[in-house]
Order: sequence, then structure tokens, then C-alpha cells
Amino acid sequence: MKFLQSVFSINSEMVNGELVIGGCKSSLLAKEFGTPLFIIDENDFNTRLKSWKSALDRHFGAQAGTVYYASKSFISIEVAKWISSSGIGIDVCSGGELAVALAANFDPAKIELHGNNKSEAEIRSAIKAGVAKIVIDSHQEIERVNRIAKEFGVIQTVLIRLTPGVEAHTHEFISTAHEDVKFGFSISSGDATKAAQEVEALANLHLAGIHCHIGSQIFESEGFETAATRLIEFLAQFRDRNSRELPELDLGGGYGVAYVEGETTYDPDLAMSAIASLVKDQCAKHKLVVPTVSIEPGRAISAPTTTTLYEVGTTKNVTLDEGGIRRYIAVDGGMSDNIRPALYGAEYSALLANRTSTSSEISSRLVGKHCESGDIIIREIDLPSDIGPGDLIAIPTTGAYGRSMASNYNHMPRPAVVAVNDGTARVILRRETQEDLLSLDVTEAPRVIN
Repeated sequence: MKFLQSVFSINSEMVNGELVIGGCKSSLLAKEFGTPLFIIDENDFNTRLKSWKSALDRHFGAQAGTVYYASKSFISIEVAKWISSSGIGIDVCSGGELAVALAANFDPAKIELHGNNKSEAEIRSAIKAGVAKIVIDSHQEIERVNRIAKEFGVIQTVLIRLTPGVEAHTHEFISTAHEDVKFGFSISSGDATKAAQEVEALANLHLAGIHCHIGSQIFESEGFETAATRLIEFLAQFRDRNSRELPELDLGGGYGVAYVEGETTYDPDLAMSAIASLVKDQCAKHKLVVPTVSIEPGRAISAPTTTTLYEVGTTKNVTLDEGGIRRYIAVDGGMSDNIRPALYGAEYSALLANRTSTSSEISSRLVGKHCESGDIIIREIDLPSDIGPGDLIAIPTTGAYGRSMASNYNHMPRPAVVAVNDGTARVILRRETQEDLLSLDVTEAPRVIN
């Protein structure tokens, strides 16, 4: 069982057989804060924020727009403060995410609101706060945003989200730019052109540009390049119909990160270099001024920074039908704090975090404690045969969609998030308690509803 630096945060290391993150020993973190525990490497998070901003600025120069951190991957008030301090923006997809950003005193001029079914309350909150942009996703929403903007007496800057017909090489559930999908306006059907004309005709909307997001956890550049090519063709067609050029192009996110051996996290500099070259070439081809280009990395920033620490509760050996033994190792969390393996078949790495083992490795299945046979964190992994109750297991690259998609299934309280940095640790999201769960139950007399 080897330590894979490529899937752990940059300030993680093995010291005398124990995993140390940000100068803090796993055993001490577990003792102080309990398990399951999300451990976020604060220095790594801030380094990745700055890396994406620097790459965008370096390769687009004066045409560099905003790096919007995709808060759906993971957000808290403290993390929003880090993002704000880095000088980048934030992308929110709900009223709740917007509320977190505003609670952190995030500059509304650097907030972008997304979502395929924004409620009137969410739109009203965003416009009242003065968000920079609203990404429009449907024809009904065009009327809705215009009407609410009129109520506030403002002209709201908007982008329209386009569907370029790209089949991204990723799981079906996180592929978002092919035709048969709930997001955006189709370019090929002409729906995108219709939406642009509708926005142009309304007094309280300002169409600043177009947006696209092809999916998540993508490693090949082909999808990004195809999408950018089709979007720039659309910009040229818009210019020809309206005698003006749209000044902004938001290319979304989706850059893949390494979860297991053999995968490589997308390098910001290489990603922006390739996209900048393509955008500039395509704009020259269509005689367009290069627009301001923005991006929305989320997973690429948050995922590698965080490790989940579990405590082993039970182990058992199961004899397989085809012969052989599989060791089941059950930990004190599971699908309530990491639904991705059950939902997407996502793969993860793991290691024994609290000690060195000299025992031989055995084919193992790492499972959670929930009443589901599908509560499997890692389906197949070789782990030391002497792992037993009380041992600590570390799962790296859990910063994206671990805590943010966590649930209370089986009435499990959601884990704490602890930020570590240079030998210090602090809670930035406290652990839920059973009292928190019970506080939602009410006893209310029946009421007649007419």
C-alpha cells in the first residue's frame, strides 16, 4: 500500500507510518474532532484558487474575465472568504449558496447566479443583492428575470446558457452539453438564436454574452475545444444579425482531477493555454474581437484539497462463489458523506492512516455503515490484512461533492469540516448532532386548509 501524492493535497505526507496533513497527525485530528471527518488543506485550497486565476490572466491577458469558483462543489462561509481574498468570483446555483456568499460579505459584483429552474424568490434575492450576472436557462426565465429587474428599476446583466451538442467523455449524470439535457438553449435547433433575440428585445435585460458548461470530471481537451468552436460560431452569427458583438464568453468548468493511480489532474496552465489558442484562432477566422473569457472551476480547486478520515468499526472475511476470500472493512461513514461511488460508480484511493503495517495485503472492499448493500466506498482495493477496529482509513480527493452532497440517511449527522494549516487545525463547519436532527420534528395541531 503506497502513498500516492498525486491524489492527496500538496501538504500531505506519511511520517513514521502516519498520514500527516498540513502538519497535523491523523490520529490527533481524529481524537480532537471525531470521525468521519473532512480535513481541508487550507494552503492547498488557496494555492489552487490562485493557480487558476494566474493561468487565465496569463493566457488571455486583457481578455481575461473572471474565474468563478463553482460553489456547488463545496462551500461554507469560511471558504467563501478564502475565495473572496483570492480576488476571484463565485458561481452560485441556489438561494442557499447565494446566502452563504452574502453571509461572507462576498462582493455581489463578483457573484454569478446559475440554475435551470431558479425560483422567483432566488432571482429576486440575486437582483436585490446586485449580482454581476444571471445565467438564463429557459424562455420562461427570460420573462421572469426581466419582470423582476423592472420591479427593482435595474437593467440586469445576463448571459444565456447554450447547448453546443457536445458528448463529453464522462458519466451520463454529469454530462451537460449534449442535446437531450435539461440545461440551456440548443444551438443546432435554433433555440439559442430565438432566446438571444428575446433578451435583446427587453428593456430590463442586458445580454452581455453566452455561457456553456459541457460536463464534469473531463480529461480530454476535445470536448472543450469543440464547444468553444461552436460558441464562437454563434457569436459570429449573432454579430451578423444584430450588428454588434457580444463581449463575454463563459466556458464553464469540468476540468478533471486524479482520484486513483494513473489519473492526472488537469493543469491550469496547460488547460488555459490550449483554450486561449483555440479561442484566438477561431475569433480571427470569424473576424471577431476576442471576447472577455471566464471559467468556472469547482472540483479542480476543491477536490484535491480534502481528505476524509474514517474509523474502522468491523471487518469480516467473505468466501466468494468463485473461490477466494474478500475482506470487508466497514467504517463509520459511507454513502451519507460520499454518495458518488453509489451514484456514479466513482473510484477512490485509500490508505491506512494511523500506523505502519507489515502484514500482507488482501483483496478488500471498503464499505459504510448504512442499511444498503450499495453502500460501498471502494469496491476493490488491496489493503493490509491486519486492519481492524479502531484503525483509521483516509480517502483523499473528497473536497468536491462529499460534504456538499452529504445527507442524513439513516439519520446520520453530517461530518465536521476542519481546516488544517502549518500544524494548526480549526473547525469551519461543525459536526451535526442528533439534537440538530431532532430539532426539525414538530408537533402541530391539524389545521383546515381551504
